Amino acid sequence: MTFAGSIGRSVGALAVLMSAVVMTRADDNDYPTSARSEYVFGCLKANGETRQAIEQCSCSIDVVASLVPYDRYVTAETVLSMSQVRGNLGGQFRTSEQAASALNDLRRAQAEAEVRCF
Repeated sequence: MTFAGSIGRSVGALAVLMSAVVMTRADDNDYPTSARSEYVFGCLKANGETRQAIEQCSCSIDVVASLVPYDRYVTAETVLSMSQVRGNLGGQFRTSEQAASALNDLRRAQAEAEVRCF
């Protein structure tokens, strides 16, 4: 076997592997319709309830879903909600490194969505 033939087979195998990874990642990021709807409704309230806003907000959740796995999204949404609770319980969500990390992931994805969609 020649060197070029070996490289060609390696590239082919890598392409098959990458397509499998992409397909798996898309399945991992498959947000339920209710979560997508809730995000779009909140986005519409913040950006005006126009036809253009519907398109932009729908685009936004698609970008977020492509960047943040659903379980990480749920964690970040929980952190946002619970960090508003007063006292020790809310404080744990405001000061936890894991909570901050999940929230930062969501905020980065939303910033990317803002650039792509608005």
